[in-house]
Amino acid sequence: MTPQRYTITAALPYTNGPIHIGHLAGVYVPSDIYARYLRLTGKDVAFICGSDEHGAAIPMKAKKEGKSPQEIIDTYHAIIKQSFDDFGITFDNYSRTSAKIHHETAGDFFKKLHTEGKFIEEVTEQLYDPEADQFLADRFVTGTCPKCGHEEAYGDQCENCGTSLNATDLINPTSTISGATPTLKETKHWFLPLDHYEDFLKEWILKGHKKDWKPNVYGQCKSWIDDGLRPRAVTRDLDWGIPVPVEGGEGKVLYVWFDAPIGYISSTKEWAEREGKDWEPYWKDKDTKLVHFIGKDNIVFHCIIFPSILKAEGSYILPDNVPANEFLNLEGQKLSTSKNWAVWLHEYLQDFPEKQDVLRYVLTANAPESKDNDFTWKDFQARNNNELVAVFGNFINRVVVLTNKYYDGIVPQPGALSNVDEEVLAEVQKYPENIGFSIERYRFREASQELMNLARLGNKYLADEEPWKVIKLDEDRVKTIMYVSLQIAAALAVLSEPFLPFTSSKLKSMLNLSDEPSARLRTSLVKLDWQDISQDKPLLKSGYQIEKASLLFNKIEDDQIEAQLAKLEATKQLNMAEAKTLTPQKEISTFEDFTKLDMRVGKIVSAEKMAKTKKLLVLQVDTGLDTRTIVSGIAEHFSAEEVVGKKVTVLVNLAPRKLRGVESEGMILMTEDATGKLVFLNPDEDGVEPGAVVS
Repeated sequence: MTPQRYTITAALPYTNGPIHIGHLAGVYVPSDIYARYLRLTGKDVAFICGSDEHGAAIPMKAKKEGKSPQEIIDTYHAIIKQSFDDFGITFDNYSRTSAKIHHETAGDFFKKLHTEGKFIEEVTEQLYDPEADQFLADRFVTGTCPKCGHEEAYGDQCENCGTSLNATDLINPTSTISGATPTLKETKHWFLPLDHYEDFLKEWILKGHKKDWKPNVYGQCKSWIDDGLRPRAVTRDLDWGIPVPVEGGEGKVLYVWFDAPIGYISSTKEWAEREGKDWEPYWKDKDTKLVHFIGKDNIVFHCIIFPSILKAEGSYILPDNVPANEFLNLEGQKLSTSKNWAVWLHEYLQDFPEKQDVLRYVLTANAPESKDNDFTWKDFQARNNNELVAVFGNFINRVVVLTNKYYDGIVPQPGALSNVDEEVLAEVQKYPENIGFSIERYRFREASQELMNLARLGNKYLADEEPWKVIKLDEDRVKTIMYVSLQIAAALAVLSEPFLPFTSSKLKSMLNLSDEPSARLRTSLVKLDWQDISQDKPLLKSGYQIEKASLLFNKIEDDQIEAQLAKLEATKQLNMAEAKTLTPQKEISTFEDFTKLDMRVGKIVSAEKMAKTKKLLVLQVDTGLDTRTIVSGIAEHFSAEEVVGKKVTVLVNLAPRKLRGVESEGMILMTEDATGKLVFLNPDEDGVEPGAVVS
């Protein structure tokens, strides 16, 4: 039985910066398409989101900008909320985790689980910054990922491989506050024993029906479960966040990944209270379908940790699906907030006013649904000019202009339908099911192209039938051609709404179709629903009056694109200039410290890419002492073939570490040039042989 009630959540954006196109492509455009589609098909929908305003990154940002954390969250919450409104994201409620209702909801969750003995209370050693005199929460520490070797992993997660971490897992950790090497210090925290929920998760995900989840989601969950689950701390030593609401919790706050997902629930409560609804069926009725839209870096939290919290509480439904997208790159480079390498939504809306749907379409047509994809301004221009303008817009403009020219905007009475007419109308009736089939399986790229195929069908029909020529020979035939074309236009007006809502509204105005909520005021207008398009009946009846034509889309000129590329080039040059700034000198080390390092000339004798990783090469290096395995994170800069035979500087007495199951017995020493490309510290001179000591 198809569910009639849906709770749709979109990942809570973090209020340490604005929204960019990576966020839109990964989460907010697909979730909005899904919510709009469900509403059009008569479903009861609660589309929920809000600002995530806790966690270590907020005070970090505040310190950097010389502001208070409250000032930071107020500033970015306002920017984010306004951007979503202007872009047409139809959240039923957009809340914030600093709201009173959220503090109460998250606090009550913690107290219930604490009272029922669902937590483990332990004194453990945590990383501590002796210079800043404070414990280091996850985002206050960076280091090398023990799984993939990425050297800028955070204390809670490696954003390169997606592995969830504890800060103490990092290799060579560094405090982001002072740059000091952290020490270990004892502190008390409450832990959720994830290992207690291992059987539940295996049954629910691995043995259940979750194989219909995206491969990246199912695979990451399986890998995490297969590795064995460990207790996860749900409190932190911070002064920014929701205070731990039990005795002994003084000076501690709830872990942001405990409190943030509960923000979906508190936001639903806020919405229900405002609308006079009961919130509980949306979270506790087994007939409700819960869907989380997230990016791939949040898979573990939404599929392992949050479901375990809900299971521990005992009265909540679990997600039916978590359609996580991959990442979107920009002009061939990874999007980066810190490096300003992004297209910010609020800036886009200023530079391209009234072109919300163009960005929605491009991000959907190029969505990173199964692999990382690349946004380029040239592709943006091409899709607008060659698809939206030349296909969709061109068809609508010709239909509406000709109807006004020939019939003063009145839908003509058709004559006998030809075989071609009947085939085209029958084809139109298939599109609601075809598009809906793709949307319900979270294939939004596919769905958007089905919509464009309907516009192509209309264009081809007009081009083949040529009413502008036939009008001179057979006026009655032209009436039929225009009648059929207007049915296609009406179908496009309805079916485009999830993807191109602003365009849909304009087109409905041209065709005098009702567009909620205006239909309540103009009840004489025709109201068409999604299901109407598949019925064998006229969508626009003969004698119905339509309005004059106006352009749905305009061409984007080269100078507009060049301006955006120039902006990115300026950002690139600024980043290169900053990269040239010398890193401050580290703390003083003694001569004895230095003499402990054994650096030798080595020669790479073989190399291969480590499977299922982007950055790692497995090298066999002749050190003169032996030939040993060294795993190095250089695969994005060098191929395996081009490093074979190179002489390199090797730290040979580094303690062995396992990376993705391969024991690495040393480190290749490298540096970066001004562009960020890795460069070997290369002793490649004649006569310098493996084993030579570097001193």
